[in-house]
Amino acid sequence: MQAKHMLAFAASLMALAAGAQQVPASGDHASHHPAAAGTAAASGEPRSEGEVRKVDLEQGKVTLRHGPLANLDMPAMTMVFTAADPGLLEGLKQGDKVRFVANKKDGTYFVTTIESIR
Repeated sequence: MQAKHMLAFAASLMALAAGAQQVPASGDHASHHPAAAGTAAASGEPRSEGEVRKVDLEQGKVTLRHGPLANLDMPAMTMVFTAADPGLLEGLKQGDKVRFVANKKDGTYFVTTIESIR
């Protein structure tokens, strides 16, 4: 199994273990990831806000302009994140305001949850 697939599989297993429920894609991305957002809030992971600059569904990556990321000791900037689960990026588009959780593992920055803010 390729590393990126294994990572997505591991993230899915962790979400299932935490009791997250899958929400079918409805085209309305404002309510697209409430289960993932609830999991982040319940676990106490620090959530950040930003703006989507680019979505690359094929590569499973999103470019975000974000404020400071306290958990990563990172100042505000624009950067590319890999989605822990590429399905997290479905429905996102350039210009969307988002709330997300980011982490770093083995030198790669990941978005583990992301939701649009209205």
